[in-house]
Amino acid sequence: MFRFLYIVPILFFLSCATSKAPKEEFRGVWIATVANIDWPKSPDDPVKKKKEDFIEILDFYQKMNFNAAIVQVRTAGDALYPTDLAPWSRYLTGKEGKAPTGFDEPLKWMIDETHKRGMEFHAWLNPYRATVNLDTTLLSKKHDYHQHPDWIIKYGKKYYYNPGLPEVREKFKNIIEELVVNYELDAIHFDDYFYPYKVEGETFDDAKTYAKYGLPGQSLEDWRRSNVDSLVKDVHNTIKKHKPWVQFGISPFGVWKNKSTDPKGSDTKAGQTTYEDLYADPVLWVQQGWLDYLAPQVYWSMDYPVASHKIIAAWWANNTPNTNLYIGNGTYKIKNNADKAWEKKNEIPKQLNFVRDMENINGNIFFSAKSLMGQHEKVNKMLRKKFYQLPAENPGPLNRKTRAIQLPAIKSVKQDNQVLEICIDHTDYIPRFLNLYISKKGKSQLIGKEYLSESKMEGCYQFHLTKKQLRSDIQINISDAFGNQSALQSLNLK
Repeated sequence: MFRFLYIVPILFFLSCATSKAPKEEFRGVWIATVANIDWPKSPDDPVKKKKEDFIEILDFYQKMNFNAAIVQVRTAGDALYPTDLAPWSRYLTGKEGKAPTGFDEPLKWMIDETHKRGMEFHAWLNPYRATVNLDTTLLSKKHDYHQHPDWIIKYGKKYYYNPGLPEVREKFKNIIEELVVNYELDAIHFDDYFYPYKVEGETFDDAKTYAKYGLPGQSLEDWRRSNVDSLVKDVHNTIKKHKPWVQFGISPFGVWKNKSTDPKGSDTKAGQTTYEDLYADPVLWVQQGWLDYLAPQVYWSMDYPVASHKIIAAWWANNTPNTNLYIGNGTYKIKNNADKAWEKKNEIPKQLNFVRDMENINGNIFFSAKSLMGQHEKVNKMLRKKFYQLPAENPGPLNRKTRAIQLPAIKSVKQDNQVLEICIDHTDYIPRFLNLYISKKGKSQLIGKEYLSESKMEGCYQFHLTKKQLRSDIQINISDAFGNQSALQSLNLK
């Protein structure tokens, strides 16, 4: 199958007004399905429109040279893929438990379409949120609220899984195992929902579970954190047991602890914190090597008084050095927030510049997909021209398995005007990308890439190049799922 990669004409050397793009940089976007935030726009849309809308999102961000889509496949005890472990999501079909007609494998289709555009697919799941409200009449009889009512705790205006129950962790391990084994995923991804955000006047009723499973001398708070730690460790081990190249990433709430309660915390005044209120300790997870990447949600403006973006991002960079660190940016706040900093078109560019100046930060993720589509063109133009005019390689895990990658066998190279068709055959068992470079004065610049399937050892790929690029030394290599690369090979078109 021939696939087209349209490469925007670029200057090889950027002007001084442009932020220098790193060779490797994670450029991700969250595609939220809960409440139909991003996709599908309506569960009642016909399959054709659902597919068109998803492709529209991918095409928009591919043209921005993004390299990863983080797609929500489990919102609240449901699934956007066929499984016996959870009912179909009502956000996909309009009724929980109802299978989509003419769309039997939506997850496989989404993965394939994402990979066609040279982007990674990260499957995003919410482990502990069981419902989004208290209306249980909307739940399928296959939902765990009905199947395992003893697992569920009412808190505030939602129901949650009880994180202290071993059965809950075991169920979630099985969910992860099924996804990793059955789908060609690049990563499993969690967001900030662990224990629920505190609700004034409410008690999370897990006292009996604590009495049964808490260790002697272990406080309730430490016991709760240990439950989340166990889940994170179990998920990591489950992924690596089956496919060690599939990454595991988590996007926690932006503030670990305030300095006022712990001198090791950030100089912030957040009303709730990840460690003390959500009982999650991402710093520990990084230290233990359970994560391949961390993406704290730093959704505040650069100089927001109680929680400055630059203070928080710098704190994470200084305190989690042993993993790939990406910063979550709140693009949904542009011209949509009481903080007037978001009225300025340069707020997000300022955040990106700050990140690129930090040694231990490797990229960004935008929330959410719809936030830039069809609006904020001045911001989009700045992003395209000053930050994302060139593609970037996806970062591999810092503790990657180093292995030799053989050069692909080039079966044929054909040029038709400005279309370059490359047919290759490769023998690697976990290939990831066919990378296309131009070389000038001994420096190679990535200008395009195609995703290589684990199940397909050969293929032909078409690239649209500018005349200037065609006059350059064009090179290819392949990279594997760990981020290792083969040597570069020139195509000798001249």
